[in-house]
Amino acid sequence: MAADGFTIATFNVENYFLTPYSTRKEKAEVSREKVSEIIASVRPDVLALQEMGRKIAFDELRNRLSHKKINYRYHLWMKGPDPAIHLALLSKFPLVADHSKSNVIYILDQKRFQVSRGFMEVKIQINPGYNFTLVNAHLKSKRPISLADEAEIRLEEARALRRLVDKRLARNPAENLLLVGDLNDSPASDPVRALIGRGASKLIDLRPFESSVGITNYWSNSKYKSRGVAWTYFYAKEDQYNRFDYILASQGIYTEYVASFVKAQSDWGAASDHRMVVAKFTAKDR
Repeated sequence: MAADGFTIATFNVENYFLTPYSTRKEKAEVSREKVSEIIASVRPDVLALQEMGRKIAFDELRNRLSHKKINYRYHLWMKGPDPAIHLALLSKFPLVADHSKSNVIYILDQKRFQVSRGFMEVKIQINPGYNFTLVNAHLKSKRPISLADEAEIRLEEARALRRLVDKRLARNPAENLLLVGDLNDSPASDPVRALIGRGASKLIDLRPFESSVGITNYWSNSKYKSRGVAWTYFYAKEDQYNRFDYILASQGIYTEYVASFVKAQSDWGAASDHRMVVAKFTAKDR
């Protein structure tokens, strides 16, 4: 039976390593199990992952999920310039095209840089009459480095990604496109504003807010909806909660948008320093 709707989620799983890598420690068993528990509690149809370790770690997560009777027939692990952490994807629907880019170049201060994690770009077929393009991204963190200013790197990575989005939407302004992932900056920041863009090709920030039970409508008739708790990332060093994880929708797919939420539970931090973000869509062009 053809699917008439689907859920998409994005989740930074915080250094999902089976063995230490450089200064990054092995992810503890209790933490890896909690990642799989959170995924199992939501059961998204399509799941974009960031900070996945090597392919063997990705396979280990898939195996954990299969033990919970959650099987993703279609999956993708992407090797980018960063040797440690990678982008990955789990899907219950076919991946009919893969245009992922692992060698994206930009110029900063007259020097050539590569986008560290590359950009995952795949087309997913939900049913015979409906597909969408998913772009999975993980922009430069706020951790300082010696090569260049981290904020300028993140902005240039965002601009490079926006150029790829612009090319797609120039060919088909009505394309169903979702840009998801860990953008490592706040909604009002220059990188996120650059990604959202302007005019007819402007992306829409769904701004999911937290729920422990999934999609709810308890804010639907309230003028205080904008006060819904929407943070997705905790920075322990400064005891700060931020919204770094996003689902951005093109104008074309936004007409199919139903609802969204940030997965909230008391023990979320055992899995990752990020929380999962989820959105639901109908699978019929409107």
